[in-house]
Amino acid sequence: MARKAHRTGQLPSYLAQSHSEGPPSGSRRARAEVQFEEATILGALFGQFDANLVQIENRLGVYIAARGNRVQIEGPEDAVARTRDVLRGLHARLLTGHEIDAGAVESLIMMSQEPTLEGIISGHEDAPSVVIRTRKKTIVPRSAMQIDYMRALASHDMIFALGPAGTGKTYVAVAQAVSQLITGSVQRLILSRPAVEAGERLGFLPGDMKEKVDPYLRPLYDALYDCMPPEQVERRMASGEIEVAPIAFMRGRTLADAFVILDEAQNTTPAQMKMFLTRFGQNSRMVICGDPRQVDIPGGDAQSGLADAVRRVEGIEGISVIRFGSADVVRHPIVGRIVDAYEGKEA
Repeated sequence: MARKAHRTGQLPSYLAQSHSEGPPSGSRRARAEVQFEEATILGALFGQFDANLVQIENRLGVYIAARGNRVQIEGPEDAVARTRDVLRGLHARLLTGHEIDAGAVESLIMMSQEPTLEGIISGHEDAPSVVIRTRKKTIVPRSAMQIDYMRALASHDMIFALGPAGTGKTYVAVAQAVSQLITGSVQRLILSRPAVEAGERLGFLPGDMKEKVDPYLRPLYDALYDCMPPEQVERRMASGEIEVAPIAFMRGRTLADAFVILDEAQNTTPAQMKMFLTRFGQNSRMVICGDPRQVDIPGGDAQSGLADAVRRVEGIEGISVIRFGSADVVRHPIVGRIVDAYEGKEA
């Protein structure tokens, strides 16, 4: 069933769209056909009004025609191969019970440049090691670097996740922490971040200590509630199984049998970072997330504890450093372009 835009004589997307990332003109052209057996899920695969197919066309510079359970692809040779992988990946996600949205399509388009895509999406033996299951959802990698990140979260004691906003550093770490808390491999989940304003002076905040620091910790709460039912979060927080607190509350403690996450770590001083890292206890895992380019420490010339720590500890056994880039942004494609625009000018 060809889409209406193609039947009415409009230009195929790979000719009409100027912002696709398809290969330059002159590449060898090719055709391919993909056939799907499970016709009942093709509506979800193609999207409402074939929105998923149109998105793939616009991003990869190909022409796609769907007829029944067969999909024909035409365009530059490597773009056709990537399109075939993306469609198979979306199909595999639907078969395993995952929903598909524009973000899922975009993530597979980005990952189609990586040789690991086939193993992640099609149920190969490596797939379980890069899936995180929580009470509310199953999280799968949405960028190439998230594959390495998820594997590091499952195998290393201490992980530094560096990179721009929107790459999933904190969200994926919280999901892994919730998964381990549910399975009982850790007894506590501790989420922390420095109470530093992002370039603004917020002034006096009314209320008790919790009400004063909660605005700084809101992103951690958001990720937590996205992975667990609200009533379970509240119950576990009341029992002390889940703790959300500013980094100042970590001094003097030993964090054993815990999954500990420090967010916005670029806003710690070297002294704070040393204090935090040395809280590490038996049977624990610690994740330090931050963007070294977004330091908001008061004083202007203050050194970031995140950059200092990575320089000192990278290479130590049991410690992994994952570096995300603008290509790993999984919010909206324009966010990655914005990051590139800012970082290019700063460079």
